[in-house]
Amino acid sequence: MSVSRRDFTAGTAATVFAASLSFMPLAAFAQGKPKKKFDIGDLYKPGPLGDHVLGKDDAPVTIIEYASFTCGHCANFHINTFPKLKEKYIDTGKVKLIFRPFPTGPAELSIAAAMLAHCAGKERYFAMTSALMETQRNWMSTQDPVPMLQKLASQAGIDEAKFRQCLSDQKLAAEIQRTGLRGFETFGVEGTPTFFINGTIVVDGDTNIDNLSKIIDPLIK
Repeated sequence: MSVSRRDFTAGTAATVFAASLSFMPLAAFAQGKPKKKFDIGDLYKPGPLGDHVLGKDDAPVTIIEYASFTCGHCANFHINTFPKLKEKYIDTGKVKLIFRPFPTGPAELSIAAAMLAHCAGKERYFAMTSALMETQRNWMSTQDPVPMLQKLASQAGIDEAKFRQCLSDQKLAAEIQRTGLRGFETFGVEGTPTFFINGTIVVDGDTNIDNLSKIIDPLIK
């Protein structure tokens, strides 16, 4: 899913959903173009949100994934490819995965889902991310996604009070948007999912484990 800078401003989601939440999207950004050159050292520095990391710190390969919770290609990756990547490379200490949210439209839905994953906590972040991706079509296709999202949240240990508190956290919403904006402006991320493998950008919405292995295996050897 490709984006422009304006995609980091408020989008239009279901009215009933927007009315149920109290976080406010950031003010509109001026138009601009992403940078194509950057310091690789900056890529590994966490942004305002911090980073969600899976795998060993000393893994020889680091993958940074920029993804949107409302992106169909991102959902396909997390349903079909991520489990294989985790089993073959992450669980064996060969790959460290850093996940960064990159909100796309509908903005409220994308940001809210990213907020819920964050509020699930460090230990449950990736489980919540997978649950949101696996059920994406369901909660995106309904007029009122709140009950479905709340059910998913409860399974991650987020009760109703925390659910409401999480989705009213304007600082968290702003940090998620700034994380995506930083990816766009500084590192040239223009679509989701986008992967950086040891600093090299790889954009392939339909990537599979075989394609990733062709890139990862030589880096391990």
